[in-house]
Amino acid sequence: MDQEHVRRILERVKAGDCPVDQAVLELKMEPFQDLGFAKIDRHRGLRQGAAEVIYGAGKTPEQIRDIAASMREDGEKTVLITRMSLEAAQTVGTAMPLHYDKLGRVGIVGEIPEPSGAGTIVVATGGTSDMPVAEEAALTAQALGNRVTRLYDVGVAGLHRTLNHLEDIMSARVIIAIAGMEGALASVIGGLADCPVIAVPTSVGYGASFGGLSALLSMLNSCASGVSVVNIDNGFGAGYLASMINHL
Repeated sequence: MDQEHVRRILERVKAGDCPVDQAVLELKMEPFQDLGFAKIDRHRGLRQGAAEVIYGAGKTPEQIRDIAASMREDGEKTVLITRMSLEAAQTVGTAMPLHYDKLGRVGIVGEIPEPSGAGTIVVATGGTSDMPVAEEAALTAQALGNRVTRLYDVGVAGLHRTLNHLEDIMSARVIIAIAGMEGALASVIGGLADCPVIAVPTSVGYGASFGGLSALLSMLNSCASGVSVVNIDNGFGAGYLASMINHL
């Protein structure tokens, strides 16, 4: 159940087409659905403005399929699945319409909504190796109703590549800066933009990068104002937060 569903119920009450007691019953029915292996939060869209997202890692293809099918039956037009394997995509895709991105390991069941956010979310990466995390962030933002501009491979090893996109950077509503190695891209973009910058450290790098820990610490210590940081490789978290900001 999302906010639009609640509005439809209230409009039916206002028009006299739905008794008050019936409306109360519909609003409080099944705040979650118990499938045995999962409890689907039906009221998350009402509370948070976005439906529950399926985290695919650790779930069987059949579990992912059944959770998505239940959400679709409850009226969800767009179901987002992150960390989705190719095997799971094949299982889900035979049962319902699915857009699957192999690079970002993201599945979107149903339709990608028209952009409803106030502006554009820019997703920038330091290098091509950061693109899997970037696609997770970009597709998350698109599935939540945002216009997204991708700026890939614009890292500080060739700063002129970043500066070539100043118009995109300065006109963005939110920027997601994704980088491994020393994670410097977030500070550079943070010093150019007047909007919130969400930094995503990635596990890309040689041994002393410690699986992304070096980039994480660099981003946490950024001297640029307005930079916040999510966890290592957490493109989903960045895309979700950027969407919340863009819909304020």
